[in-house]
Amino acid sequence: MKELNKYGTNRVLEPSGVLPQAATKISNDMTIYENEILIDVITLNIDSASFTQIKNACNKDVVKMEEMILDIVNTRGKMQNPVTGSGGMLIGTIKEIGSKFPNSNIKVGDKIATLVSLSLTPLKIKKINSINLDNDQVNIAGEAILFESGIFAQVPSDMDEHLVLAALDVAGAPAQVDKLVKKNDTVLIIGAAGKSGVLCAHQAMKNAGPNGTVIGVVNETWQVELLKELNLCHKVVLADATNAIEVYEKVKAVHDELADVTINVVNVQNTEMSCILSTKDDGVVYFFSMATSFTKAALGAEGVGSDVTMIIGNGYTKGHAELTLNVVNNNKNIKELFERLYT
Repeated sequence: MKELNKYGTNRVLEPSGVLPQAATKISNDMTIYENEILIDVITLNIDSASFTQIKNACNKDVVKMEEMILDIVNTRGKMQNPVTGSGGMLIGTIKEIGSKFPNSNIKVGDKIATLVSLSLTPLKIKKINSINLDNDQVNIAGEAILFESGIFAQVPSDMDEHLVLAALDVAGAPAQVDKLVKKNDTVLIIGAAGKSGVLCAHQAMKNAGPNGTVIGVVNETWQVELLKELNLCHKVVLADATNAIEVYEKVKAVHDELADVTINVVNVQNTEMSCILSTKDDGVVYFFSMATSFTKAALGAEGVGSDVTMIIGNGYTKGHAELTLNVVNNNKNIKELFERLYT
């Protein structure tokens, strides 16, 4: 085996001096270092913003999407969309464990889901078996490497692996909602009918309590009906999240107050100002979406004199995997939805 580095910087090929996520090319030589593990990959769950960009660029042509994904991985050594910069996560079984890998509670053959982005994970795809246009998942034959610093979750034996992968891909969002939303808060969720949106709505309803208000913003009529069926929002607004004035006016029309906390989980660009305008001064906007522009958010808030606190979504927070899997397991409606979409 080769010598090691905690953060995988020894795998960076271009440019020098950066961490693997910021690199434009990393080594996907599948000979592991002593502090790495080798994974036989089953499925990639590509980040929603990235998958949407690929799908649109290829006009939903699965053959072209396959070619585009393979080209990205062959060029970069990892699944990092050059347009969005984002990746996703994967599920697979452990094939080999380096002698100095610090976690001693795993063994060859264990099924795990990585909780670090594909945008920094060395990946080699031998074959793409199928692409699911409806749920962002790509089934492959291939291998990947997890660094010593990489986090992961062992897949519960009583849960379908594709359901687990879908839930853990966005585990950071509901866990951050749990930190941010307080009793009696007004919470606005932009993109409330998506995978991360329903998990965030569940957690917001729980934290805000019976005297709080959770408002979902969606852009299709069927999504309004879905949220009503799931009983996940007190109020639902049908609006284009890229139209800040429309969102602001419709939120004001259904509720007297602007949001204490706004959660952005959409997968398209130019939704920053919808969040900012609809949030109180001294409120919090949490941008979980990988389509967010820091420049547009920062300068946009300044331009309208908004004193909101803006938080960039971090896909990791302590206990996020456990919290999210508990939500899926304990909310019958969400579990049935995830089973329908991902299993």
